[in-house]
Amino acid sequence: MPKGLMLAAAGAASVFFLAAGCGRAVSPGDARPLAGKSGAAALAAHPEATKLRPTYPNVVYGIAGKEKLLLDAFIPPGEGPFPAVILVHGGGWVSGNKTNYVTPMIGPLDKAGIASFSINYRLAPKYRYPACVDDLETSIRWVRANAAVYRVDPERIALLGESAGGHLVEWAAVRASGDTRVAAVVAFYAPCDLLAETRTRGVLGVTMIGLFGINTFNAAAEKILHDASPLNYAHSGMPPFLLLHGTADSTVLYEQSLNWQARLRELNVPCSLIPIQGGIHGMDRWLAIDPAFPAKVVSWLKLRLAPPPS
Repeated sequence: MPKGLMLAAAGAASVFFLAAGCGRAVSPGDARPLAGKSGAAALAAHPEATKLRPTYPNVVYGIAGKEKLLLDAFIPPGEGPFPAVILVHGGGWVSGNKTNYVTPMIGPLDKAGIASFSINYRLAPKYRYPACVDDLETSIRWVRANAAVYRVDPERIALLGESAGGHLVEWAAVRASGDTRVAAVVAFYAPCDLLAETRTRGVLGVTMIGLFGINTFNAAAEKILHDASPLNYAHSGMPPFLLLHGTADSTVLYEQSLNWQARLRELNVPCSLIPIQGGIHGMDRWLAIDPAFPAKVVSWLKLRLAPPPS
């Protein structure tokens, strides 16, 4: 395994919209299985989208308290330097890991000559927000610091997150400065406005209680949710975004991506949206509806991560 791993402190957590007292997912929680029947069948039909064995598995990219933060690195063959994408899984901020949910993108990225780093981050309710965003920022710094070791270009790094991970990559773009800046961001069905989502559902999720330490949906809770919503802090100068969202998603409503796109366009930040007509929550389920969506993402990333003219 490559040496020179750079350790840094970090953090994790967030929000899972389970109706308090009834244990049912209402949004944008992630109660989906790792691959439902339709998702598993679609993955089997599209072997190019199944996961590869990592070139370097279980690399320590940081230490937070007593927690080792791990990633899997997928490096294409060749000399490089390659563009790179940091993959951030979903799971409602309370579950999931670096080996699931973002699986359909790993093979297409590798085939296109794009390195990827799929990260773990600390989960709620054990760790409170914003530790998860801190962990993502730690991974960005680590990839930059170890770019030469892994044959990647530190100036051509993108983020790709889905569901809860989409919320995190949006936040990372909002907070970025110096060594956490990236060149592009891809967000799949990302909840950008936790307060609006909670008002729509009319219930305070049990994992939000665990994440934020709030027990009542009152004015104080509204401020916490407002402050944890990247939509309220978007600003000019952010990197270009690509959004993908199923129009039939009842876990994270499609309007979340529409609202994020509208806000970025107000700020003159490039933002494209690919709607998956009839798509529900989870990209593995989209392969049967729009099997070309991974290629669309790769094409956009290749454009945004192209090397500068020599």
